[in-house]
Amino acid sequence: MPTTMGRRERKKAQTRRALSDAALRLFSEHGYDGVTVAQIADEADVSIATLFAHVPDGKDALIFDDGAERSVWLVAAIRDRPAGQSILRALRHCLAGRGPFADDLPADLRRKRDLIVSTPALREYSRRLWIAGEAALAEAIAAGSGRDPSDMTIRTLARYVLEIPELAGAEPDPLAAMNAIFDLLEHGWPEAKETT
Repeated sequence: MPTTMGRRERKKAQTRRALSDAALRLFSEHGYDGVTVAQIADEADVSIATLFAHVPDGKDALIFDDGAERSVWLVAAIRDRPAGQSILRALRHCLAGRGPFADDLPADLRRKRDLIVSTPALREYSRRLWIAGEAALAEAIAAGSGRDPSDMTIRTLARYVLEIPELAGAEPDPLAAMNAIFDLLEHGWPEAKETT
């Protein structure tokens, strides 16, 4: 049964949203490095202490959610994949419609994506959010493949998948780069023929 947010939770969500909107607007206008935390707090009409109470990680985190939903979609992609579909195919399909790989993002999300991809500090923060889901993804891969979750190859595969948004996201054609990485994961490294 859905729960409704109380007044305090609504106020927190409104403040968080105001901070995120202010940060995105200022970063877009002045560049990430041209904006201070104080300017963002002022733009959102909150104190610096309030900003840090809502976003302890500082300005890197202002335009992101907490990262938990990334794990939710990836785990669901494995758990809910059609019969006969491989885990890697399910993960490829899941990522293809998100973030830097999506073609049909609304203008506001496209602007946010482009800002993240073009700003090294934001890309690194995004990467940390993805990597935070490693344990959950490894468990889902293990469950979906019938393997032991402590198997190093399961953890390695989870990490590789979670690195894809960072590796492919800044490429000229992110979707093609993502597909090339999944092809490598699914089919292995093709050895070049030796020339004599």
